[in-house]
Amino acid sequence: MRKTLSICGCVWALALPLLAQSNDDDKTLRVFIFAGQSNMVGSDSKVKDIKRFPPYIGLEAPQENVLFTYCIGRQNKMRSDGWVSLQHVNNVVGPELSFARKISRHIKAPIAIIKVAAGGTHLGGDWNPDQPIGFKMYPLALETIRTALANLDKQKIKYRLEGFMWHQGENDMFNKDYMPNYGKNLKNFLAKWRGDLKTPELKFYIGELCTKTIWGMDLRPRMYAISLGQREVTNADPRAEYVPTSHVGAEIGRPVGLHYHYGTLGQLQHGENYATAYLRTIGLKLDQPRPLKKWPYKKGSKVKLFVLAGHRNMEGERAFVQELKELKGKGDLLKDNPKIAYKYHLGGGYKVSQGWEPLGLTGYYDTFGPELSFAHTLQGKVAGNIAIAKFTHSGSQIIDWTPEGSMAKSRHLYPKFISFIKEAVKELESKGHEVELAGIFYHLGENDMSFHPYRKEAAKRVQTIITQSRKDLGQPKLKWYVSQQPPTDVERLNNLDVVADMAKAATADPGFIHLKAFNLPPQEKKLVITTEGIVQLGEVIAKGYLNSK
Repeated sequence: MRKTLSICGCVWALALPLLAQSNDDDKTLRVFIFAGQSNMVGSDSKVKDIKRFPPYIGLEAPQENVLFTYCIGRQNKMRSDGWVSLQHVNNVVGPELSFARKISRHIKAPIAIIKVAAGGTHLGGDWNPDQPIGFKMYPLALETIRTALANLDKQKIKYRLEGFMWHQGENDMFNKDYMPNYGKNLKNFLAKWRGDLKTPELKFYIGELCTKTIWGMDLRPRMYAISLGQREVTNADPRAEYVPTSHVGAEIGRPVGLHYHYGTLGQLQHGENYATAYLRTIGLKLDQPRPLKKWPYKKGSKVKLFVLAGHRNMEGERAFVQELKELKGKGDLLKDNPKIAYKYHLGGGYKVSQGWEPLGLTGYYDTFGPELSFAHTLQGKVAGNIAIAKFTHSGSQIIDWTPEGSMAKSRHLYPKFISFIKEAVKELESKGHEVELAGIFYHLGENDMSFHPYRKEAAKRVQTIITQSRKDLGQPKLKWYVSQQPPTDVERLNNLDVVADMAKAATADPGFIHLKAFNLPPQEKKLVITTEGIVQLGEVIAKGYLNSK
């Protein structure tokens, strides 16, 4: 039930908007603005689903210590009519819920959130500060924010505008005038807010459009155009930051699994991304170093380097540490393994290891991938030293891994992937080791299997990656172990037998080992493998290696 808040003025000093972006004041209320379209609203998310994602359990309840005011929707707007406790609106999960909890855990100062968002709105039209049309979101948001701040003034609450979180752009890519001018319009948008709110130093956090959704494939050129506009602004404006979101969870749609909204899990991780970016801005370092206290290999000894690569399931999108703790006989996977040096580059670079670390839990959302069970299965069965390097991007498709990539240049992973492997080998060699590249273990792109043009080209693209990687790494006999889960079972896609295509490519190439991971636990949703399945996937690919020797 909505609860209107009133904070006694005697607790606070005279109300004034102050300069933001420092962490030396624990008393002043820090006010954050959240604005945008459907993926800021939280469309296709459900509060009841929060319990399905262990790191976020509890966020279905109001956060009594956080002030919240909102105006959400287009024709039928939902309004708070003043400040209330932060809570879900109409059983929808917005990014503000996880944002606020994470911020509150790391700073002592009180926080408040003002949210104005509506699905299907344009920056070029609805949010245009000069000539708003349609739902006229800019003047609506300005009025909402000014009213909320005036309410704080009335209660003599000392506050400062701390940050503006913006996620929008999908609808502009459908307009021939708005799409090429997104950067220009966004620059003007930021300038007008700073002027109208009299906060010339206001920091903006610009959320990347999620390339993991169907639009990341079938509308790749349009998505890329919007991203160029966003980058144009954040590269030039020191008070604007580009916040990656392509690696977060995405809703599983019907019938093929692909969707165009983040959904519940994605929204919760989306909010964490903004929190991480803000906390970094005020100088807080959240990642604790995990150095190897003792180098695990004798000087001059040989090291077998195993490279793991792939998309959402190799990254471990829906495998949670809390659930791993409940799996019988898997307790050893929760412990750091200092006998195996581990290097990683996750989420397309969202999280990167600081040198070599002990193999262990390194996911940025309490998640983990198949590397843990993979290593556990190999240890004791492989002679000599083992090192693991993992390179993943859960928001990518196979085309991003090909040597030629696509017209979306910023999404091209192949050069970074090859450089990552070369760097890992060089670092081990610099420590006096002879390095054997034992193989590349690639889990086939899940999203590609649900989109006809990409499914059709999957086997061909993988073979191209394998062939060129051998040349670029100077390893003509380099083995690739390509694991494949059952592809999306939908009638209109099943005429493309991608399993047979992969098997045929493997038959023609003795260094291409095709691993059918078809006996994993039943998937809760299409495309994504959950905790127990990820553990078993690691075991499958490790056994595939052992059986091929």
